[in-house]
Amino acid sequence: MKITKQIAELREYVKQARKQGKSIVLIPTMGFLHQGHLSMAEHARRQDEARDKFYIVMSIFVNPLQFGPNEDYDKYPRDLGRDAELAQGAGVDLIFAPTVEEMYPDGKSLTTVNVAELSEGLCGAGRPGHFQGVTTVVSKLFNIVQPDIAYFGQKDYQQAMIVKKMVQDLNFPIEIIVAPIVREKDGLAMSSRNSYLSPEERRQAPVLYRSLQEGAALIKQGETRPEIVIERISERIRQESKGQIEYVEIRRADNLAPLDKINCSVVIALAVRLGSTRLIDNIVVEV
Repeated sequence: MKITKQIAELREYVKQARKQGKSIVLIPTMGFLHQGHLSMAEHARRQDEARDKFYIVMSIFVNPLQFGPNEDYDKYPRDLGRDAELAQGAGVDLIFAPTVEEMYPDGKSLTTVNVAELSEGLCGAGRPGHFQGVTTVVSKLFNIVQPDIAYFGQKDYQQAMIVKKMVQDLNFPIEIIVAPIVREKDGLAMSSRNSYLSPEERRQAPVLYRSLQEGAALIKQGETRPEIVIERISERIRQESKGQIEYVEIRRADNLAPLDKINCSVVIALAVRLGSTRLIDNIVVEV
């Protein structure tokens, strides 16, 4: 496995891989890898154990454009040596770990990419500008790496939907694969930010998934009123944790549109603060 911080060097590695007839796979991350990230590389590698079909690139870049004022950009965990060891074990061929200066030579990007409507509400309501930062850096990565396939995680459901829409609208010739959420044994969705949790907060955190499961069960039993499901979920979170609920919402699974009645497949999404740590999770319910 190779590691580069330079765009020009990455492009040369990708060029050589294409000459060998390989398709390029991109897994964008901010690093401090966990099994959720690694599962995406492992999924691609299982389809290419002979290593003659895919060239897997994992980007590791804590993107300042997607962090707002007073968010956790400065304290976001970074450990490239640890990440490299884990990525190599998962079958990654190349880590692209650029500096901020390499990605934004002028210190900022005057050109931005914004996916309207889908970026509003849910996480977009409480983090203005966040998704514009995401789509801008992802479009840059797509142009730099020029992958055939790119992986994103379902845990960031809104982000995955936004990226898919961007790819469609801007005609990127890229297949987007949304990988399932990987969870700890107690149900907590794996996240690099879980490392911020105190022992007591970590004990309380699995209530997020338990509450989502309860909401999904209600819908499966025939409940069609979103407000009833949302209240049940919120009540359980309040009863079993000290978490501050930012939002609990039910949206159409295919386009994130709000709904008054649950009569199609939906995603139940939530964001909760435990102490200073903001956690998100979701569950898709087929109707």
